[in-house]
Amino acid sequence: MTVSAIEANAAAAVLGVDAPALARDTPAKPSARRLLGLYLLLGFSAGLPFYMFNAVLTLRLARHGVDIVIIGFFAWIALLPTFKFAWAPLIERYDIPGFARFWGRRRGWIMLSQLGIFLSMVAMAFTSSDKSLPLTALFAILLAFWTTTLEVAADGWRIELAPTQTEQAPIVAANLWGYRSAMVAAGSGAILVAAWADWTIAYLVIAIAAFAPFPILAAMRPEREGTGGRAPALASGIGASLLILLTAALIAAAAGWILLSVAAGMGLSAKTNVTPFVLAVALLPFAALAMALPRINRLSAGTAATLPAFAAPYVELFWRYGYAVLAMLAFVSLYRMGDVLTLTLSHPLWNAKGYSLHQIGVADGVVALSASMAGVALGGLLSTRLSLGWTLGIGAVTAAVGNWVYVWLWHADPSALVLYTSVAVDQFGNGFAGAVFVVYLSMLVSPTYPGAQYALLSGFAFLLPRLLAGASGSMQTQIGYDGFFLLSGALSFAAIFLLPVVARVKGRIPA
Repeated sequence: MTVSAIEANAAAAVLGVDAPALARDTPAKPSARRLLGLYLLLGFSAGLPFYMFNAVLTLRLARHGVDIVIIGFFAWIALLPTFKFAWAPLIERYDIPGFARFWGRRRGWIMLSQLGIFLSMVAMAFTSSDKSLPLTALFAILLAFWTTTLEVAADGWRIELAPTQTEQAPIVAANLWGYRSAMVAAGSGAILVAAWADWTIAYLVIAIAAFAPFPILAAMRPEREGTGGRAPALASGIGASLLILLTAALIAAAAGWILLSVAAGMGLSAKTNVTPFVLAVALLPFAALAMALPRINRLSAGTAATLPAFAAPYVELFWRYGYAVLAMLAFVSLYRMGDVLTLTLSHPLWNAKGYSLHQIGVADGVVALSASMAGVALGGLLSTRLSLGWTLGIGAVTAAVGNWVYVWLWHADPSALVLYTSVAVDQFGNGFAGAVFVVYLSMLVSPTYPGAQYALLSGFAFLLPRLLAGASGSMQTQIGYDGFFLLSGALSFAAIFLLPVVARVKGRIPA
């Protein structure tokens, strides 16, 4: 069976439509309501764990008195999604034993990922004292890896089901509503539970909530008839998944030990100014791509299809856009800069200003959710009414203002009004920019390689921001919180200057 047929059957199983209709040469579209419901659920599934290895973890470390520079280093865990293109082709090509036979490839990977998310969060719960920071980092890395894998499986499916800008906008909005509402629910819920009980209970509560979609998926009908019993497929799938999860944990532990040994050998510590090293590393992908582009440009149309599966999607993307891809990658690297940097130090900032866990929980809850959903809704709506150039420009401005508002918070006397207003402005801007940005990236990919190319573009978009986020603690010690948020907002705003170039880019069409 071809990959397209597998995806058609998987979509049919989840959406409740006839598989033969989805498998025809011109696939029948699922109803808009079912498609929106599907991506609301998938967004929620992926969004719950995100704050737990990011914003909630930085607050947890700050409350335990961990140095701000070390807290900044933990932001590098979020680099894992940046490199999801490295394993995205595996998700497109291989099945999860047991799960895939009954539920299909996409749901198989999603179910494996949810098991990984659940077990990683349980491990973080029982190491919540943070007495061993390397152990805390290991489980956070595993949580980030399986969260990212879940996103990769869902992104490729979304682009296949809705290939045009008009179709993408409402689906992206639904997906981000689910994703951001889950992030807010996880962040606010975990913090409020930690205020009431402790961090162990907080992580266990979110772990159980994140696992809720697993039995829903397991109860759904098979991908196609004649696939055998549900119980044997579930048992063999869980067994194979546990083996895969253990292998991934051992590989992550070994890689972490090597990296820590190398860092110690180089004399790196919390007192080291890592910003120059980070900037040098951030330039390497651009330099490597610039050297490879002349050769890629000389390839004939269709050459990418003859290359190995791990290289074909990326060569095709670079061939199609040529040297313009450098401007595009620079643009996407800047566009979400403020969002990433703000997420890294906003919670330590609130902690430094003396806000209580209860106040932070409310800010991360109803305030952030309402503002973010409003931003996503407006961004999705304008993406269907205006050109992407205009909506991207508006998004860059709103995202920058969302960073600059924290300069006011830093200098204002602490009060609930100041905190909630700042969070509302920040989350509205990031919600708007996030919705527009996902639509933009989705329009750049080829229908032949949607999952892998989207993984590359969305991962690369956060490479520079997350590299700098790891140095955010060092930057804060040198320029203060106000200087840090002025800089992060300015970097997001700078994406506007590349808009006249990227808005005119058109890809080559193979003959």
